Amino acid sequence: MSEERFGEFVLVRRYEQGHVAELVLDRPKAMNAVSTEMARSVAGACTALGEDRDVRVVVLTSTHERAFCVGADLKERNSFSDADLLRQRPVTRGAYTGVLELPVPTVAAVHGFALGGGFELALACDVIVADRTAVVGLPEVSVGVIPGGGGTQLLPRRVGAARAAELIFSARRVEAVEARELGLVDQLVEDGRDREEALALAGRIAANSPVGLRAAKRALRLGQGLDLRAGLEVEDAAWRTTAFSGDRAEGVAAFNERRAPQWPGE
Repeated sequence: MSEERFGEFVLVRRYEQGHVAELVLDRPKAMNAVSTEMARSVAGACTALGEDRDVRVVVLTSTHERAFCVGADLKERNSFSDADLLRQRPVTRGAYTGVLELPVPTVAAVHGFALGGGFELALACDVIVADRTAVVGLPEVSVGVIPGGGGTQLLPRRVGAARAAELIFSARRVEAVEARELGLVDQLVEDGRDREEALALAGRIAANSPVGLRAAKRALRLGQGLDLRAGLEVEDAAWRTTAFSGDRAEGVAAFNERRAPQWPGE
């Protein structure tokens, strides 16, 4: 395992043997509240991970015992002028889009509070694993703004427009069991096991073709919101990037030879 720090508040661990990377939110004194500096660091880490061809899956985790991330740093925001807030906007957007646009599968490991921008970071991932301490929600309208890290677009894609509207308009917090029932999280695990289970899931995913994983994610993401005919064209284009790849040839050969594939990744 290797570690690389991006600024003071973000750590990346790479598990080379399993091709899994862990993107760690590490601002425990502020319950991982997203400051300008932290947002810039998340974006920088995502850029590095997206360019690393050895990484097949990214897991988003937290070092805080009682929180995944409590959202925007409102103490910092309280000191901002309108001009400051406007200047910060592209920086904070860069963090959320950085996670959203990672080209490999992503898994969020959520425990404790995942609120506002914190929940939006999780929503930007493909799969959310939460333990029973998790409390999620998008409370932005209660402080005079709206979800600005993708929440108004990602949440309805998960749970439907009406359900998302109720949750966003009410600003209510949702505890773990109900969150699983509503589809706000995908897997519910025992207390304290969110990171362990998320990393285990990432390991299972990373055993598959890296070419196939990237192409499948591209098809899933680009096809959202399209009509069926257009979506099938997106799928066909992604399929063509895999059909003539070294991974496809190795996968077929390994299946017929009854052995584990050794993916060339190209």
